[in-house]
Formats: sequence, structure tokens, C-alpha cells
Amino acid sequence: MSQITSYWQQFISSFDTDSLALSELAGSFHFGGKEDADSIAELVLSGTKTATGSLLWVYEYESRPIPLIGEYNIITDSDDQPVCIITTTGLSVIPFDKVEDQFAFDCGEGDRTLESWRAVYMEYIQSECERIGKTPIAEIPMVCEYFKVVYKEPFNR
Repeated sequence: MSQITSYWQQFISSFDTDSLALSELAGSFHFGGKEDADSIAELVLSGTKTATGSLLWVYEYESRPIPLIGEYNIITDSDDQPVCIITTTGLSVIPFDKVEDQFAFDCGEGDRTLESWRAVYMEYIQSECERIGKTPIAEIPMVCEYFKVVYKEPFNR
């Protein structure tokens, strides 16, 4: 059994199964690149990071659906070890140049300003656009996702 599956089972078993109706686990991922995964996971665990942005174009390119409100994901660290489980609580698709201050603040990274958020995300956008063969534009559609941590017990190996 994979560590992801084991951590999900650990989460499920922490509830009275008669009273719990959970959707399936959507997946697992780490925020940022491997070099940032640990520090960003700490922001999630502390409650500083409650939002994240991704490119709609990437979902389309990879033929993947965008996240759904209520779906669960396991957040991993730089070693792909489970850190916590989040559930999506809000979602909107907004052009990059229309993202507002509050979303940038809720993303929790850097100095939490819109200017800082735009600089960090523009690097991400350029990298992803290069990967999928698109040209970055100011109006690029961003999938703006809000989430909350629902489980953060250490992984029982």
C-alpha cells in the first residue's frame, strides 16, 4: 500500500465511519517546486496559506478537470511524504491581471502583497506556458482555489 493510500486510510479511520460520508481522495501533490515544498507545507499547516492559484490552460492541456469544492487532497513534502489533508472550500477562474489583494494575501507566500504574488506567480506562469507551448498573457485564466486543512496528524508509518 502506498504512503498516500495509508495516510488516507489513517484519516478515514480517525472518524466514526457510521457518521462519515467522504468523497474519494482526489489526489496528492506538493506546493511549488521540490525546493519550496517543505516551507510551503509549513505555511499550510500553520493556517497562513489558505489559497492557491494554478493555470486553467494546464488543466486543459493535461485533460484534467479543475478542482471541485469539497474534494480532498493530500499535501506532501519535498520527499513526497504526507503532511496533511485539505479540502477545497472555494473556487473561481479569474484573469491573472484581475486577481485581488485578498487572494494574494491568502496564498500566504512572500510578504503576502499582490505585487509579490504577481512576481512569484509570473515565474510559475512563464514556466508552465513554456512547458505547454503557450504564450503568457496578462489575462491568462487562473484557477483560484481556497482550501482548509482537515487533517494534520503525523503519518503513522
